[in-house]
Amino acid sequence: MPEPSAASVVPTTDPSTYLPSQPISGDLTDQMLQTDFWTDELVASAGIPIVDVPFVSVGGGIGSFVTVDYLRIAGVPTSQMRVLSTLDFPWQTYEYLTRVSQVPRPERIRSDSASRPDNIWGFPSYAVSEAIHKKTLAPLWNVFAEPIFTDYYTPKAGHVFENLERESARIDYNEMLVKGLVRIVRRRYGGGYFTILTPPEGASATKRVAFRSQYVHVAVGYPGLKFLPELQRYRTENNDYRHIVNAYEAHEHVYERLVQTPSTVLVRGGGIVASRILQRLMDDREKYGAQTNIVHLFRTYINGTNDGYGNEGDPRPGGGRTRTFMRRRGGDGWAYQGFNYPKSVWGGQLKAQVRKLDGEQRAELYKRMGGTNTPWRKSWQRQMNQGRREGWYTCLVGTVDEMTPSGERILNQVRTAQGTVPVEVDFVIDCTGLEADIAEHRLLKDLLEHGGASRNPVGRLNVDRNFELIGAASGGGALYASGATTLGGYFPGVDTFLGLQVAAQEIYGDLAKRGFCKRIGPVRSTVQWWKWLAGSKP
Repeated sequence: MPEPSAASVVPTTDPSTYLPSQPISGDLTDQMLQTDFWTDELVASAGIPIVDVPFVSVGGGIGSFVTVDYLRIAGVPTSQMRVLSTLDFPWQTYEYLTRVSQVPRPERIRSDSASRPDNIWGFPSYAVSEAIHKKTLAPLWNVFAEPIFTDYYTPKAGHVFENLERESARIDYNEMLVKGLVRIVRRRYGGGYFTILTPPEGASATKRVAFRSQYVHVAVGYPGLKFLPELQRYRTENNDYRHIVNAYEAHEHVYERLVQTPSTVLVRGGGIVASRILQRLMDDREKYGAQTNIVHLFRTYINGTNDGYGNEGDPRPGGGRTRTFMRRRGGDGWAYQGFNYPKSVWGGQLKAQVRKLDGEQRAELYKRMGGTNTPWRKSWQRQMNQGRREGWYTCLVGTVDEMTPSGERILNQVRTAQGTVPVEVDFVIDCTGLEADIAEHRLLKDLLEHGGASRNPVGRLNVDRNFELIGAASGGGALYASGATTLGGYFPGVDTFLGLQVAAQEIYGDLAKRGFCKRIGPVRSTVQWWKWLAGSKP
């Protein structure tokens, strides 16, 4: 990358000093917005201060965290990296989503014991750590006996967050964090990138700051929530955002009302979030005596071994419509699977198979191993069975054609195989898990329109096996992406803890080849693991 002129550079030894001492009113110009490659002179002429730092990660969630964690362990000092984010800490969004979807800190999340975003080695695992902390062998027995004699072991949310906080302090994450919103990353003429940060309102003397770097990493998570058309229409037409809620929205008021007043709830969806919502509703019946009637609406009802499409098949090897390695258990409407993806995704036949496929073949395999599913848990199986016997938990299979107000309630016209059934309820909780298109995220849209990025076979960002965005290279610079926005690439499971770590490992490996960081060989890995165990700086 050519050396910038001294007048354009702001010192970056401390995040608090990256802003100019005097007010600067510079902003993006029409020319900049319409130009795919920016020169140093173009940015400087717009009056936007420039900060030089070799590596920038945009997002600030767990995807950014595990990537800079790898690089810190690989010897990169904090002065060489910046994380641009609106978040105060990496697990902030994830903790919010788990909490509102009824997985507070004391509850267990859906993650493998060895999938530790705070520990690149995966040892000691969460189960070992919990056993030591609580002085009990129960977690170890759980791992040993799963899934035959016990449910799969999964860590408690609070345990995960506490360990992330410990590792964040160890690698001096806050020294790399710069608060603000990023909506544009543009290629730089001559190599590298400009990343435009909008600082928090009132927090600085400048409206925009340009981070000039050789490498950029984008990990912005899910583009956003998307409601089914009839749900969105009802909410907007009736200005009702209290009685129809998404499971990923704050909706504690629903449960408070249900405890106080006997009511009927329509739960839509058949995945992990739906099972957690149902468990919360059923727990409140047991703990607080709530008189809640639950109507559970499935779009697809599964009652046996099934494939990724929800098609049931002969459970014998090769039988029916399901392939042997694609079969998952099912029953009472649910498809059961211990984790988000089969374990072979992270190091077995599925991982190897996906890395060899392109185009429609890869998209087809994603469909087969995807699909809505949830882990089988004894506790809520017992609760559902009780609800069926006593009549306060009923299931319907179909789709909603229309939703209309009915006094203080909501009338749903549910189209089933037997005809249309009117269902009147007090609340609707949407657990369908629909996600917005990546183009609805301003940064991703700009990358598609001006950054050279393209879509993969399932419509997300197209990355290569090193998680570099295909078509977005700029001279000797590289633009990487990881997380949910890259689903459909050469590695499945990208939106899981272990998937984020696999992506970070691939990115670190590519950067090591480029000379940006040291290689984590056997000696360095051993030394760094002991430092991790002792809580010492990398």
